[in-house]
Amino acid sequence: MAGDDRKKFARASWANIIGNTAKIVVEGAAGLAFGSVALLADAAHSIADLVASIVVLIWGDSRFDEPDEDHPHGHARIEPLTALFVGAVIVILGLNLLYESASALLVGATVEFSYLLIGALLFAMVDMYLVYWYTMKMNAEMDATALRALAVDCLNDLYTTTAALVGIIGVALGYAQLDAIAGALVSVLVVYQGISIARENITYLSGRAAPETYREEVTNTLREHPSVEGTHDLVVYYDGPQLEVEAHVEVDGALTIYDAHDLETELRNAVLAIEDVGDVHLHLDPAGIGEWKDADEDGTPSED
Repeated sequence: MAGDDRKKFARASWANIIGNTAKIVVEGAAGLAFGSVALLADAAHSIADLVASIVVLIWGDSRFDEPDEDHPHGHARIEPLTALFVGAVIVILGLNLLYESASALLVGATVEFSYLLIGALLFAMVDMYLVYWYTMKMNAEMDATALRALAVDCLNDLYTTTAALVGIIGVALGYAQLDAIAGALVSVLVVYQGISIARENITYLSGRAAPETYREEVTNTLREHPSVEGTHDLVVYYDGPQLEVEAHVEVDGALTIYDAHDLETELRNAVLAIEDVGDVHLHLDPAGIGEWKDADEDGTPSED
């Protein structure tokens, strides 16, 4: 299964590399030939996407490596780190494009209309939709954050290219400044997209607590077991894109070591079955010794 996922990850990454390269060549050539800031902005955006796709292919692939001496918990955090890099590159390129568009507005646009500009943009839209569809198909079962970031970027490309298309139609109608305005709009969308991707993956990297719904699901899963008399000190947080669970579970203190071991295994497997949970650490406590008295009813440590 891991081998199949690794192949799908590589195929999706290559699809993004090839698709973005084609978009850069077609839009860049048309933009340079006819002086369109909007097309050059959209093509430059794809340069950021191309760099991001290459990084995902090379760096993100290591998420499939087995745990080793240097990474005893595996390489899961490589994936959001890769996606964070993608977001940062997109923001930098977007700000540069915004500067270029503003300069064109102040100096004056010199774009020359041609149906080749429209053809280049239509090609870019079809190209990016196909790459988006293929990336989502390959990522359907893996739900890799790095591939999801690339897919979102492909989808957003449709919006930015549409904005560029509106600018070119404006040029055809005699409003050359719309090309620079479209370039500025594309730039703002690019910056927003990069910030959104970065914010999501900072959550994964910073070990932030999971939403309350996950805590409730873990608590209910543990307490539903007939041998569990209570839980406390429950912590659910992100370790990379996956969730880590730590909890104290109150059970019959007379259990043998063998029975306690089997019970812990059952509970751990039950919690691991919850979506997005990657690892579980349980500590079995004899019920009635009073550890729970220092915790609130929901299992979190009391502030008293």
